[in-house]
Amino acid sequence: MDKVTIPSLQQKKRNARKITALTAYDAPFAKLIDCAGIDIVLVGDTVGMVLQGEPHTLSVTMDQMLYHTRIVSRVTGHALVVGDMPFLSYQVSLEETVFNAGRFLKEAGAEAVKLEGGARVADRIAHLTRYDIPVMAHIGLTPQSVHRMGGYKVQGRENPERILEDAQQVEAAGAFAIVLEGMPAALAARITASVHIPTLGIGAGPHCDGQILVLHDLLGLSPSFHPRFVRQYADLSAMASKAFQQFKADVESGNFPNDSEGYGEDPGPR
Repeated sequence: MDKVTIPSLQQKKRNARKITALTAYDAPFAKLIDCAGIDIVLVGDTVGMVLQGEPHTLSVTMDQMLYHTRIVSRVTGHALVVGDMPFLSYQVSLEETVFNAGRFLKEAGAEAVKLEGGARVADRIAHLTRYDIPVMAHIGLTPQSVHRMGGYKVQGRENPERILEDAQQVEAAGAFAIVLEGMPAALAARITASVHIPTLGIGAGPHCDGQILVLHDLLGLSPSFHPRFVRQYADLSAMASKAFQQFKADVESGNFPNDSEGYGEDPGPR
């Protein structure tokens, strides 16, 4: 498979070919996603919720994001790897924004970064792209704004023009793509038609240039979280639970390990 690049993603939009994206946080899943031909692997700050058990993404640190991004980029050869900039890594100053974003490329092997916000972070996006750090924008429902929004609530029902303006501002600032999260499908369709860069929807309907989901939601590994926009393609939670119960039963009954699963005087191969 050819390597996915920013120009190739933009070509997909021009050719009306859908873009696929998933999150990943570790090497085994990143490798599986890459081999499946997914276009983009986002190392998301959702790691705080799906791996760390936090109620939101705000506690995730730069060091944690660099650690997970380095792991993912090490095994990813086809997909474009995007590192998610965590809360307070780009809000303080332009200098810190460039420094932190640069660490994703220099230390962690990412090929781009993602940051949340529309017009209010356009200066950050422009500053990063000026130094050849590619930026994926993220507008609509922005999880780092959970307290301001009063929860994870659909955005754009009352102020669609503001979100449309956010999209146009981040494009003008130099973003190469935009994540559209938690907004009415009609608004996402308007945005997608109004910008020249790819849009990736998550809870934004079918009219975006592509779709992104959190890996653990797609695989059924977040059993207590069932947003309406997630299509669950597997139930690994149930499969894992069954396997754990069978292991417990086999150990307690003496059925595991058996003679073929141990070593005698001649250990032989592993």
